[in-house]
Amino acid sequence: MGADLGEVTFEGHAPGSQAYRRLILGLFFAGIATFAQLYSAQAVLPDLSADLGIPPATAALSVSAATLGLAAAVIPWSMVADRIGRVQAMAIGVVAATASGFLAPLSTGMEMLLALRLVEGMALGALPAVALAYLNEEVRARHAAAAAGSYIAGTTVGGLLGRIVSGVVGEHVGWRAGMWAVAGVCALAAVLFLWLTPRARGFTPGRYREGSTTSVLTRLLTPLRSPRQLALYAQGFLLMGAFVAVYNYLGFHLADPPFSLPVWLVTLLFLAYLAGTVSSPWAGSLASRFGRYPVLRGSIAVMAAGAVAMLVPVTGVVLGGLLLFTAGFFGAHAVASGWAPASADPEHRAQASSLYYFGYYAGSSLFGWSLGLVYGGADWTWFIIAVVVMCAISATLAIALRGGAGDTAEGRAVPR
Repeated sequence: MGADLGEVTFEGHAPGSQAYRRLILGLFFAGIATFAQLYSAQAVLPDLSADLGIPPATAALSVSAATLGLAAAVIPWSMVADRIGRVQAMAIGVVAATASGFLAPLSTGMEMLLALRLVEGMALGALPAVALAYLNEEVRARHAAAAAGSYIAGTTVGGLLGRIVSGVVGEHVGWRAGMWAVAGVCALAAVLFLWLTPRARGFTPGRYREGSTTSVLTRLLTPLRSPRQLALYAQGFLLMGAFVAVYNYLGFHLADPPFSLPVWLVTLLFLAYLAGTVSSPWAGSLASRFGRYPVLRGSIAVMAAGAVAMLVPVTGVVLGGLLLFTAGFFGAHAVASGWAPASADPEHRAQASSLYYFGYYAGSSLFGWSLGLVYGGADWTWFIIAVVVMCAISATLAIALRGGAGDTAEGRAVPR
């Protein structure tokens, strides 16, 4: 009975409280442990391609295999989290993924590397499947959009660390050592996540199984019947696909004339990720003030403008375009990823979040590979045209979200 009373009266942690700070910091380190591993192969793709004698699109499969595994696992992880608890599920996934990260560089061939990266991605699926549902349940509703932006900022740091560490180490010692170095960083981040993250108070494990007639399948299908939820999933699918493709193949583009940049300098271009670290919480704050829809559309426009700038054959302009592109993407992602669980009914939040991330990483896997065929078969211009078209489709589909559930000045979820 005491647990039930606590569940009713708990309103969520407020900014400034110790639990709120531990929650945000814990998820920050979980983001590092997850996204550094996920993209550790991206910075060493040219080295991997040369070492194994494979074309760029084939080398990029080492990234796509991990994101494909993650996409396949997010929905099962959301079901596991409903049964055993949010924090418990994230902990199991992060620890298993870190262990897998130490094994992948031992691969003796591309087939073995892809298999291990697939398994690693499946373990990594626990965090994106659960983190935002956990956050929406543990943080007061009016602060949820801003908190989601802070969490996404942490994931950008993870993605940046994974690329920079593997790229710098890989240039001097080889791509295997680069990926091992990232695994070591992730192991430390996983320990900090386990130590900092507070227990869940806004969710009781197994309650939907025991206290509700709603079946697992119904909880999964209900968000798919919502046009607004589908529009949100499309944002992740298209925008993430474009984003990963640009980071997969920009290194190849800048290594060719007229740029002919050395590998170490190309690796440093991943510092553009810091633009996302800034834009994510900023977009979350703006969404809390003005509503999610205008911030989402504006972020997509910035992303498309950055892509167009990367057509100019001048290194400084390409870098500026990459900064805009990255800032726009993470602003859009911070809004859309937090909107999916916020606009869903409470019993469907984990599934709404996991479906968003299913689309998100399915787009990463599909377009991260297929746009490489455009780059290899045509040229960089047609590649960027494809990216801009994907942004335009995403912005058009976002119209379905205007005035919908969760699009309020305070970012509250509005019952439908």
